[in-house]
Amino acid sequence: MIREHNCVQFESLSKSYFDGDKEIKIVEDISVSFPNGKTTLILGRSGCGKSTLLNLISGVDVPSKGRVLVNNSSLSDLSENERTLFRRKHVGIIFQFFYLIPSLTVLENILFPLELNNISGNKSRKLAHEFLQKVDLNDKADVFPDTLSGGEQQRAAIARAIVHDPQIIIADEPTGNLDSKTRDQIINILLNLVSDKNKTLILATHSEDLIDLSDNAYLIENLKLKKIK
Repeated sequence: MIREHNCVQFESLSKSYFDGDKEIKIVEDISVSFPNGKTTLILGRSGCGKSTLLNLISGVDVPSKGRVLVNNSSLSDLSENERTLFRRKHVGIIFQFFYLIPSLTVLENILFPLELNNISGNKSRKLAHEFLQKVDLNDKADVFPDTLSGGEQQRAAIARAIVHDPQIIIADEPTGNLDSKTRDQIINILLNLVSDKNKTLILATHSEDLIDLSDNAYLIENLKLKKIK
């Protein structure tokens, strides 16, 4: 398990894309550390590059320049398959739009990442039910996602993201489609998880209301990450 003081580090990181011959810069020459066991916010307007940074942390994407270090190892040194295995074991991802598999029950959705990590049988079912209980969905184990409310779907998505015990939890606008009461419930679940399990939570959001609840906060501005907390 990843236990370094700085769980994730950006070293002179730049990321850009090309639209034809035109280079579109997302971030340029940033060096930032994300401490282990803490909650860090990445704030900014829609389209500013928050999701791109999360993709770099999870190994879905690679930098144009510089490095992303996790546990002092560069993700760029890994092959695409090795990055997939890294993500499968060490990262839990929570999306704005849930992305639960509609043809699977809630329980089967939670079991899925365990199966990918070769955990099966009674152990996997015990873990799945344990995490369904953590998000207060034990009574929804055998129903399909389309019968759940938005808040319930996001709670199921959280259980799926954390059931395999990842050290890094990435949340991309996890409350963007939820009402304020449900949003508070989801945020409390995530913060309690960080506190109880010493997880590293990196949360991208446009909501400045969450700054006071975080340990660190950065704003994407002028291709840089500006520390605001």
